[in-house]
Amino acid sequence: MPVPGRKQKTEGQAITRHPPTTEWVLVEDVPFTGGPKLPRTQPDGRAWPTWTKRWWATVSTMPHCSLWTASDWEFAMDTAALKAKFHTDGGTGMATEIRNREKVLGTTVDYRRDLRIRYFTRKPEVAEDAAPAAVVSLDDYREL
Repeated sequence: MPVPGRKQKTEGQAITRHPPTTEWVLVEDVPFTGGPKLPRTQPDGRAWPTWTKRWWATVSTMPHCSLWTASDWEFAMDTAALKAKFHTDGGTGMATEIRNREKVLGTTVDYRRDLRIRYFTRKPEVAEDAAPAAVVSLDDYREL
């Protein structure tokens, strides 16, 4: 899932002037609905914590989940199991691993930028036969 190479610098700060080797992946900003549900129980047989269920509901509906394959979903399920253990048993030993996995999954705007994933919204379609909006001439108001 991650794109190799460094993040692209902003316009004018780039040292090299050649075009980037990787392009942005554009994904329509519509919640994904085809993701798997969490199993009834965790791998160890315990119930899922509420926080983990809430995290899964958010992660499994991210628009770029439409790009995921079966292996990506397995990776996300393993991350959910780690988060459940983190939420129930506490401790900060898994926090770094969870953060690294969430970066690979693209859970935040910053992480999606690193993966070169950009959401877009479709513009509403305008009917061709619709009359153009009336435009007021500013000349009528110049000498007020």
